[in-house]
Amino acid sequence: MNNLELIALEGIPLVEPGDDIADIIFSSLEKHQFKLRDGDVFVIAQKIISKSENRYAYLNQINPTSEALRLSKETNKDPKLVQLILNESTKVVRNRKGVIVVEHKLGFVHANAGIDKSNIKSEKENPRVLLLPKDPDLSALKIKEKMMEKTNLKIGIIINDSSGRAWRNGIVGIAIGSSGVDVLLDLRGHKDLYGNSLEVTEVGKADEIASAASLLMGQANEAFPVVLVRGLAVSDDKRDAKALLRDPSEDLFR
Repeated sequence: MNNLELIALEGIPLVEPGDDIADIIFSSLEKHQFKLRDGDVFVIAQKIISKSENRYAYLNQINPTSEALRLSKETNKDPKLVQLILNESTKVVRNRKGVIVVEHKLGFVHANAGIDKSNIKSEKENPRVLLLPKDPDLSALKIKEKMMEKTNLKIGIIINDSSGRAWRNGIVGIAIGSSGVDVLLDLRGHKDLYGNSLEVTEVGKADEIASAASLLMGQANEAFPVVLVRGLAVSDDKRDAKALLRDPSEDLFR
């Protein structure tokens, strides 16, 4: 029987700039006397990565351009926030009241460039927001290397974030950064139950793992930003989450 176990780590504190995420994870594991195994994967919420890397932006420090002012009128959004969205993006894909869908500098197609205001301590006089990590794949790699150095085990890391989909309602967790996990499984040429050869099937495995972990993380006040996934095969995949990005020339929605 195949089994997959997901465990939300307890006791993760509110993360501040400069905090070491690997050390925080180890503290939780030691407190609960939890022993790691080869192939264990940690899914970490983007928000605590961004907080540890001090990816805050203060709206009072932003000067909107004419383009931001125009978009703010079309979307009914704060022009300073719109400017931040533009700063973090390479192009605006779609927009309507309340939302701007952009191609992020990291390559993701994201609503509002992934900029977040929820679960962030802020001052009314000078509100702040949280940006995505500058390089989430690199962030995942650094955490993985530190954990492997301490344990001498093969550990995988996924950094996940919530994202909408062009053809379905509701947000799901996706992998925006990864290291040491199977990212994209190419099943083309494999046989199905009836011996037919699969022609186009690729599985976004890192996204599936990220989405499963989101069920435990939640989206409100659950305070479980780190989930351990156990039962996956040890990965030799050298790729990171960038492999999940579809080339714009093959994207029918852009």
